[in-house]
Amino acid sequence: MWKKLPLHVKIIIGLILGIIYSFVSSYLGWNEFTKNWIDPFGVIFIRLLKFIAIPLVLFSIITGVSGLPDPSKLGRMGAKTLVAYMITTVFAVTVGLVLVNMLRPGDYINEEQRIKNRLKYEAWVQATPGVEIMDGKELATDPQYTDQMDDAQQLMQQELQNEDVEVRMESAEDMKSSGPLDFLVDFVPDNIFAALSDGGRMLQVIFFAIFFGVMLLLIPKEKAEPVVRVIDGANEAFLRMVEVIMNAAPFFVFALMAGVIAKMADTPAEVLEIFKGLLSYSIVLMLGLLLMIFVIYPLIAVAVARELKYSEFFRRISPAQFLAFSTSSSAATLPVTMECVRDNLGVSKNVTNFVLPIGATVNMDGTSLYQAVAVVFMAQMHLVDLSIAQQLTIVLTATLASIGAAAVPSAGIVMMIIVLQSVGLNPAWVAIIFPVDRILDMFRTVVNVTGDATVSTVIAKSEGELDVNTGF
Repeated sequence: MWKKLPLHVKIIIGLILGIIYSFVSSYLGWNEFTKNWIDPFGVIFIRLLKFIAIPLVLFSIITGVSGLPDPSKLGRMGAKTLVAYMITTVFAVTVGLVLVNMLRPGDYINEEQRIKNRLKYEAWVQATPGVEIMDGKELATDPQYTDQMDDAQQLMQQELQNEDVEVRMESAEDMKSSGPLDFLVDFVPDNIFAALSDGGRMLQVIFFAIFFGVMLLLIPKEKAEPVVRVIDGANEAFLRMVEVIMNAAPFFVFALMAGVIAKMADTPAEVLEIFKGLLSYSIVLMLGLLLMIFVIYPLIAVAVARELKYSEFFRRISPAQFLAFSTSSSAATLPVTMECVRDNLGVSKNVTNFVLPIGATVNMDGTSLYQAVAVVFMAQMHLVDLSIAQQLTIVLTATLASIGAAAVPSAGIVMMIIVLQSVGLNPAWVAIIFPVDRILDMFRTVVNVTGDATVSTVIAKSEGELDVNTGF
């Protein structure tokens, strides 16, 4: 019976059992057992996928580029890919801003608490050189709030002393202090072996792979052919590794979910709080993410590939979606995404090998949407009214920041600090959403992976390299 079930159904079962087990484990006091004896298998799963991801990106891009019949096609396909990813990112941010302004989740917080938050914000402005109050209002000058300013200043200092926030703010400052062309410098590796050993330098691996693949096109065919055969064979070996690992994915996913929740909560009440915390914000963000997953992306894919039906789109990419949910890493999910897009959606090997590794690095639609919703929500809960110009700044900053977001869990937090600073808000506010960030990060990663699959389908169709298997 189990063997006959499709892989995506098995992964769903693993996810559900992992969540159920986390409640039972926390109730019976088994969390230490879970952390010591079950969670390590989830860690092993992510490590297996991550160590495959970088060599797979390297070999698949070289194979894809060197297999192009016309070198000029590379530039055309690259331009299409980047434009498509930028359009979906801007669209995702816009969806987030429309929803957060319509539903105003920050207004559901107690009014008295919002006034305290506003006073903390004004205390931060007073203590921070070069920052002005965004909306021109000043509650601190109102006599009825004068007595509360001392408490507000103390609370503001406590916010700034949060260790998790300090670490991420340092990372954000490092990024902001870079020069205007440093992002181009970062594309080029000074040591390809160092880039291969560091998962955060995926853009450098992509640059080297494209450069190497182009050179194989430019040298005589008889000299390039042996190298291409070796690289193609290595690529197939890594793809087979993915297939072998995915056979055990349901068990690994169970261990991953059980371990993640065990680390976050010790009692059933705390487990429930994780899912209930910051409810209004979570609902609005989830609505935006689900809109991207279940409406926008499938409609684009079905409009482009007429052979695809709405339900079939999900059936064909669901293994990658469920894996993205459990790992919260588009890089770790990349090998499975490539397999689903190539074998299930019918995107050619060349397009798959070129478009998806770039997407796993630069396409962060879910992260961008989340930044837009979170920043405006935090402004609302501090009684700060952001103007249209300031919200457009969020669109631009979130779009550019998403390109630099590493494809690993919670990297968007560092990017959000930059977005908050771009509109003159307190970067320490990121601590507000920490309690629910890990859970929502799972859904954001599903958006990223679904967007990658959709864009690869669009590019393949435009290049005449889409062959949907209608009998799937």
